Amino acid sequence: MGRDTRGILAAALLWLALWQTPAAFGGAGVGVMSYPPVIAGRALSFPRDHGAHPGYRTEWWYVTGWLRDEAGRERGFQLTFFRVRPPLDVTGSSRFSPQQLILAHAALADPANGRLFHAERAERVLPPLVAADAGNTDVKLHDWRLAWSAPAGAPGHYRAHVQAGTFAFDLELTPDGEPLLNGDAGFSRKASAPEHASYYYSRPQLKAEGQLRLQDAQHVVSGKAWLDHEWSSEIMPPDASGWDWIGINLDDGGALMAFRMRNLDGAQIWAGGTLRMPDGRVRILAPDALHFSVRRSWRSPRSGATYPVEMELEIAAEGAQPARRVRIAPMMDDQELDSRRSTGAIYWEGAVRVFEAGASAREIGRGYLEMTGYADPLKM
Repeated sequence: MGRDTRGILAAALLWLALWQTPAAFGGAGVGVMSYPPVIAGRALSFPRDHGAHPGYRTEWWYVTGWLRDEAGRERGFQLTFFRVRPPLDVTGSSRFSPQQLILAHAALADPANGRLFHAERAERVLPPLVAADAGNTDVKLHDWRLAWSAPAGAPGHYRAHVQAGTFAFDLELTPDGEPLLNGDAGFSRKASAPEHASYYYSRPQLKAEGQLRLQDAQHVVSGKAWLDHEWSSEIMPPDASGWDWIGINLDDGGALMAFRMRNLDGAQIWAGGTLRMPDGRVRILAPDALHFSVRRSWRSPRSGATYPVEMELEIAAEGAQPARRVRIAPMMDDQELDSRRSTGAIYWEGAVRVFEAGASAREIGRGYLEMTGYADPLKM
């Protein structure tokens, strides 16, 4: 079966699992799924919470970063695994019924070619070929995999492995410390109503080393990466159309995560973030501490969506910490992803540089920017 045929079948399966009614399955043994809520005060526990949480509706492991090859050329990379529990309870059905789904996106931003290389997959969970382990990070979709490894006597690391048609990468990603808990000790609100929340932590400043293949050319690469792990049963408030999110590895060893939820008119309805200082101190950024403003937009010639590819982010002062303003600029404008054959969304996700805003305009970090809901309102 060809790759295109598998993609069409996977998309059809995903649509069936997510949107069909119990009557479509004949009614017998099929009900509406009940998901556990995300509750404030639940302490995250590691390594258990590095693994999958199959009771919850949606979960993702999201790795992004910048890589430099032996000739000094820089590229951005992204790998995301999604685990989805469909809204129909088919417990007791065949092992081939879609009780859990794994979806994956991989991308490589290459400014020398002026394009984004992208691949996607989607299949039902069917161990050992397609699975997400509950004990620690180990999620795979055939020969795509993200897994934690801790050999005896050596520091642990993640292994990210992707084989796509025009590109591939095999990377070791080594953390610089403990997980960074976002929100209230890992309870991350997305709206004023507490049910719109996720459990969420980050692993910034990952040391990346490995191999990269691009259009039959092999490269040795190194750089910095960022990993997010997030799971929830209900993230998007009903009046939200999408979000803007950044994860930045700062040059001084710190890290910045910030996001805003937008309504259909584009106005901010919620925001949040985490700022880790070079000395390890952490500031949780409240909604009123963050302000996003657009500096420049880019219109996709394919989808017609207009994305604010260059923004300023202002962080309000707190105590002895002064206000801070940074500018976010893309590695290249066209980093739009069309994932309608898996998650059903068109969105912008790409490598960015971060500068101090103002007279100095010096570069202070690099990371990734994700923007959803600009082509069409995002449905979670």
